[in-house]
Amino acid sequence: MGGGAGTGLLVAFGLASLVAMPHRLIGLAALALVATGLFLVWLEIGRPWRFLNVLRHPQRSWMTREALVAAFLFPLGALGLWYGHPALVGAAAITGLGFLYCQARILTAARGIPAWRVPAIVPLIVSTGLAEGAGLFLALGALLQPPAAATTLVAGALLALVVLRALAWLGYRAALARDGAPTATLDALGRVSPWLWLPGTALPVPILAAGLVTADFVPWLWLGGLAAFAAGWVLKLVLITRAAFNQGFALAHTPARGAGPAGPPVKPGWTFRPAAVVPH
Repeated sequence: MGGGAGTGLLVAFGLASLVAMPHRLIGLAALALVATGLFLVWLEIGRPWRFLNVLRHPQRSWMTREALVAAFLFPLGALGLWYGHPALVGAAAITGLGFLYCQARILTAARGIPAWRVPAIVPLIVSTGLAEGAGLFLALGALLQPPAAATTLVAGALLALVVLRALAWLGYRAALARDGAPTATLDALGRVSPWLWLPGTALPVPILAAGLVTADFVPWLWLGGLAAFAAGWVLKLVLITRAAFNQGFALAHTPARGAGPAGPPVKPGWTFRPAAVVPH
């Protein structure tokens, strides 16, 4: 969660630097979020001092690729903040975008978890990470007062990202409905859906749109940004910790008593009963 929001914040920082360099503390917050996320993952390793093994499989592991991207992300970010040069900041932002993409692909590689393995989760994770970062930029802007031109640019980007995230959510839910998923997964996602639509979309969209049209709403952009950020974190919290049920088992046909015909195939606990059970 920290890695997604942190790289999104770094991308927003890089976008803002195209028109005016924001306060460096915003960039430091972005790097700190990414570092915190990686540190917490390191704590989850059974044998933490074997973490270097993650670098051994770049040809097939998205986690290895994420680690390699991170090796460039922090030096580029530090150099960009130290020198305040838009080119260095932009390079760090592009690297952060690659880091975020690797995170999304790590989820699709978990083939045993239906909520993660669908390809539609990639645009959802990328769009919500970018939206969280842009929203956090506006929220921090209430304290650090970035240049007005930078704030306006990021607010416009966030407005587009919030809409794209909503569309990605619809596509993701449609993919799960089409492919099937554990009922507990869909129940968990159904409970988080109001968070995405109300504070995550219905609240920030009018605030951001008004802030782009009239200066009277600019002081309220932080609220729209904070709502977009919080909704994204709730979404990912549920997606990772509440909706990640494994595939379970499937029966090619249900047994019959006596000499009668066998019953249809079934996946217990799933949202559909397939005509034929195909291993995933």
